[in-house]
Amino acid sequence: MTILVTGAAGFIGSHVVRDLAARGQRVVGIDNLNDYYDPTLKQARLATLNGLDGFTFEKIDIADRAAIEDLFARRGDITRIVHLAAQAGVRYSLENPHAYIEANILGQLNILEGARRLAAEGRLEHMVYASSSSVYGGNTKVPFSTDDRVDTPVSLYAATKRSDELMGHCYSHLYRIPMTGLRFFTVYGPWGRPDMAAYLFTDAMVKGRPIKVFNNGDMRRDFTFVRDIVAGVLAVLDGPPADGGEAAGPDGVPHRVYNIGNNRPEPLMRMIEVLEDALGIKAEIDFQPMQPGDVRETYADISAIARDFGYAPTTPIDVGIPEFVAWYRDYHTL
Repeated sequence: MTILVTGAAGFIGSHVVRDLAARGQRVVGIDNLNDYYDPTLKQARLATLNGLDGFTFEKIDIADRAAIEDLFARRGDITRIVHLAAQAGVRYSLENPHAYIEANILGQLNILEGARRLAAEGRLEHMVYASSSSVYGGNTKVPFSTDDRVDTPVSLYAATKRSDELMGHCYSHLYRIPMTGLRFFTVYGPWGRPDMAAYLFTDAMVKGRPIKVFNNGDMRRDFTFVRDIVAGVLAVLDGPPADGGEAAGPDGVPHRVYNIGNNRPEPLMRMIEVLEDALGIKAEIDFQPMQPGDVRETYADISAIARDFGYAPTTPIDVGIPEFVAWYRDYHTL
């Protein structure tokens, strides 16, 4: 049994690969190592994975149909898929919308077609894929529940992630593919993405620059530590949905969607205070208005994933932020 992890050089993907390898499982990871942010960080993540027993890496773009078809044709040992590769970022979707269609729509289709092939051969046990809390749009009802409507996205990024869920349900219905989508909520931690708040703020503060704080600081985020996220991903991966019956998704389709977050939204200004304490630096704050496509608050209702998989995040920002800062200082040799 081999597990395919897409986005293996990414933030969450690299952690997933490491934990799967620690369980003694064979993993093939793919990533296109693009320059959405500094590829040096992606290469550094990969360097920590090289040499892990059972891990192999291939540089492949999920939007490259021929390359993905070739991968699934060559790798007859793949039995599970953790599909994390995507074009991330809400604000960047305003600048480069085509990147989101290529990676998040065409890329999703190519991986689904690969899963279809495996399922037809009777080899696919489960496909887990990344969605996002962004699908809830401007929802003001909290906490966000998977029973809430998600048909009013406020960014193209959100629209593509909701499309991924609909495509996943369609393929699961048509080809009986066991599939689970996970709506991630503001993941942070060691090896994090430079475009996200923890990294952006830390980098600016260390270099003596002001930090941009949107909506004049009136924001709340369900900050979720990466170690808690990965524990949830692996638990879900081990429990594919049934085909038909009460254990299946809607209408008996073997497709489910869960929130995966910390279930503890924090005011952004409190997160900044924790970061200031961890760094020993007072932030210079540049308050900005709300940005197009952004939302004021995210808050995950995790009752379903807790019920079905015992998911229970354990890392508050008071613990997670200092751990991120320690990694940042080490990575940048400060």
